[in-house]
Amino acid sequence: MYKARYVKHTLKFKKPSGTSRGVLTEKDTYYIILDNVNGAYAPGIGECSTIKGLSMDARDGYEKKLKEVCQDINNYINNLEELSGWPSICFGIETALKDVDGGGKRILFPSEFTEGKKGIPINGLIWMGTIDVMRKEIKEKLDAGFKCIKIKVGNEDFENELNLLAEIRKTFSPESLEIRLDANGAFSETEVHDKLDRLAEYDIHSIEQPIKKGMWSDMEAVCHSSPIPIALDEELIGMREKSEKDMMVSYIHPQYLILKPSLIGGFKGAEEWIEIANKYDVKWWTTSALESNIGLNAIAQWAFTLDNKLPQGLGTGQLYTNNIPSPLVVENAGLWHKQGAWDTTLIA
Repeated sequence: MYKARYVKHTLKFKKPSGTSRGVLTEKDTYYIILDNVNGAYAPGIGECSTIKGLSMDARDGYEKKLKEVCQDINNYINNLEELSGWPSICFGIETALKDVDGGGKRILFPSEFTEGKKGIPINGLIWMGTIDVMRKEIKEKLDAGFKCIKIKVGNEDFENELNLLAEIRKTFSPESLEIRLDANGAFSETEVHDKLDRLAEYDIHSIEQPIKKGMWSDMEAVCHSSPIPIALDEELIGMREKSEKDMMVSYIHPQYLILKPSLIGGFKGAEEWIEIANKYDVKWWTTSALESNIGLNAIAQWAFTLDNKLPQGLGTGQLYTNNIPSPLVVENAGLWHKQGAWDTTLIA
């Protein structure tokens, strides 16, 4: 038997951060604290994190639903499918349950990662901004030793974006630096083919969501003809039935899927996507979605167990001034779980 409560926490960005959903200076997140009433372990903590305009459950009534779930936590633990419309809450419960059953030590998936013996290769994310700001961030990532960077496109003048890619390729070959792009659906269906042809001149590894989600026929045509491998991101959000997921992947047949547990139903939902991806020989990688270190820790530990050799899109825990202090650090272009204590005093 378990009892649960939740705590709201407003994360403060160190600097305004440009995303496909606007410039963010702060972001609300919620922590589920789960106690095993029959045991003496410390409580488990899970994070319920949403992004306005992107998460399917970032809507009115979120806290009301969270309160309802905490009041009837034992029912929901045994019937997570009832939360298919609330993927971030599902993820929070999964994480808290793993944590409390493991002794409340934030070790959810014991491995060489949690022992500090191995890190997880990650891509260096370049935030949306002016070309000059992005150029500065790219230099910082390259100086830090990243061999894979992810750049947002479709936000600035396209010619300027092409010039930025040309600058990078003058110094770094495809063998020494992998460039991933993310369009967040910015290209129209009439212009996308020409833009992909021009971007392909710079030896791009992949591009996420070149056109808006929901246009299956157009996306299938893009995936079929694009000189750049296509990764689906937003396209996965909001799908609840396995049959619909299977139908989408089999019809569009992208080259990659991007898995964000907070947005697609937690670990269970993500593993369902992996099963479908493997069925159709589609590659994938995992990505965090602006969670604090509680959510990032859960995703990273889970991702390590999947033994995916591609650089993962995991955050670095360095975005916020009031993040939850943790053993997670970035070294040598990888995310590591070092020896160190968690400090959850911010979670009252």
